[in-house]
Amino acid sequence: MMPHKVDGQRDSGLLIIVDHASNAVPEDIDLGVPAPLMAEHMAIDIGTWDLCHALSQRLSAPALLATVSRLVIDLNREEDAHTIIPLHSDGHEIPGNASLSDAERVARIDRFWHPYHDAVADHIAELRPAMLVSLHSFTPMLRSDPHQQRPWQIGILYNDDDRAARLAIPAFEAAGVATGDNLPYSGKVLNATMNRHGEANGIAYLGIEVRQDLISDPAGVERWADIIAPIIAETRNGVAREAAFGT
Repeated sequence: MMPHKVDGQRDSGLLIIVDHASNAVPEDIDLGVPAPLMAEHMAIDIGTWDLCHALSQRLSAPALLATVSRLVIDLNREEDAHTIIPLHSDGHEIPGNASLSDAERVARIDRFWHPYHDAVADHIAELRPAMLVSLHSFTPMLRSDPHQQRPWQIGILYNDDDRAARLAIPAFEAAGVATGDNLPYSGKVLNATMNRHGEANGIAYLGIEVRQDLISDPAGVERWADIIAPIIAETRNGVAREAAFGT
């Protein structure tokens, strides 16, 4: 299943990528998950579809958004990760995935994971963006760990390449945003898409996690797009200056 494409300007220097934008499940796949849970964070990064479109409009940036639920295939995992087809999420079992044979697992990866990442690679080769933007959202509270505190409004994630992160974190803090530095989880542990398409290609990237309750309605999306878009632009420009002048 190919990602949804949002057109933008090549000279924006950006490509926005949203791995968990959808909770869609193809008709021929039965996950065995109750419908109400499919509207929660275990199945989709709430708010990211609309936020991506709002950011793309403000930045004239092209974007690619996943069109299948993370419970069908987790696109932000390596191809050989055992969690690429999840058996449970935030304390809930995914019974439809537990019964897959090895051949069925391979077929699902070939059907969803490869086309998505091939499309991302093709867009990068065509557009040659100066910076990738990875957009996710996180839940304020995990059912499986309700005592964990998640007070951040924004999290900036990175692995080895922190060029964009070290510019964006102080920019968000200066804007009065409660900002997590590799929080609520670390990009050194979970960063598969950016490792593959950013770090492996030497392309700077900005991994942004937005707390989902902040972007769960149109007003929130517009407010946070207004906050985030100029910081993405500032970060992109800063990365370009550093590349040009070696500072």
